[in-house]
Amino acid sequence: MTLELKGVSKIVDGQTHVHPTDLSLENGTMNVLLGPTLSGKTSLMRLMAGLDAPAAGQILWNGEDVTGQRVQDRKVAMVYQQFINYPSMSVYDNIASPMKLLGIDSAEVDRRVRETAEMMQLTPMLDRKPLELSGGQQQRCALARALVKNAGLVLLDEPLANLDYKLREEMRVEIPKIFEASGAIFVYATTEPEEALLLGGNTVALWEGRVTQFGPTPSVYRQPVDATTARVFSDPPMNFLQISKTGDRIMFGDGQSTPAAGKLGELADGRYTAGFRPNHLEIGKHVSDAMEFKTTLSVTELTGSETFIHLDHHGDRWVGLVHGIHDLPIGEALSVWLDPRHVYIFAEDGKLVAPAAYALAA
Repeated sequence: MTLELKGVSKIVDGQTHVHPTDLSLENGTMNVLLGPTLSGKTSLMRLMAGLDAPAAGQILWNGEDVTGQRVQDRKVAMVYQQFINYPSMSVYDNIASPMKLLGIDSAEVDRRVRETAEMMQLTPMLDRKPLELSGGQQQRCALARALVKNAGLVLLDEPLANLDYKLREEMRVEIPKIFEASGAIFVYATTEPEEALLLGGNTVALWEGRVTQFGPTPSVYRQPVDATTARVFSDPPMNFLQISKTGDRIMFGDGQSTPAAGKLGELADGRYTAGFRPNHLEIGKHVSDAMEFKTTLSVTELTGSETFIHLDHHGDRWVGLVHGIHDLPIGEALSVWLDPRHVYIFAEDGKLVAPAAYALAA
């Protein structure tokens, strides 16, 4: 089974919600739509499902053009952020409901319900009503109702956003197992890079209705094709700094420089943008060739085991994520260090010209 989008776009009241998009999703794959709010994730999902018609382009299912086909006639299941169950019906009847609507034989309905309930760890709860379940169990019930249809395409639109941290962690572990057991094409929308990394598979990076990159999740994370993708696949977003290359040196702000070794030595002299993720900024010098930057501390946020530090570097706003709890004076000067092996180099138009050395070694 394959789902293929060819030049598919969506326009609402003259505004482009999805720019012309080409995607090919293969049977048995997990595909994460990653992007901030209003980046086009839900719009793209609705086009895939057939809930909305594209302004242009084609949607092919196993090579067949289904662009104008009703959603009821497609083998599609969708689970939303606001998971929906029928409160007056038992968990068993909730899971069985889509099959009963299709007129499937009662023995087959029973077999599928019990098989799916076992996979979703819901067997002991089949006689309960949804409101008697925990939040995670209610979400598993909604997922079971989607999976029991034997849909070839399962769309999950931020399905864990309303669960507490512990339940989200549990479901992030369970969903890949469910996906492997079903063999369907899974499409999972999220705003969280960490969630994309945990789910694995492929990632579609989205920004303002455009697909900026599509590929295996580790590759998209380690080698973003441009600064926009790097910003999308970093939480907090990647930090940036204007630099220049002159001869055998890379010149940074504050008069800092580092040898233009390896791939950096192949760069033409000129101006570039350096990018580095928040977790690569440090408040101590831990490698001999680390570069020091003098900043002003604006805000600190404590997470319990880590500290977010918001910095001003000559007008550039940076965020660092450092291990441990640090009581730092707000508004005071603060030196931070950066290992040059953690620096990405982008051209002035934003295209990646040199990935970070650590990413190439991974």
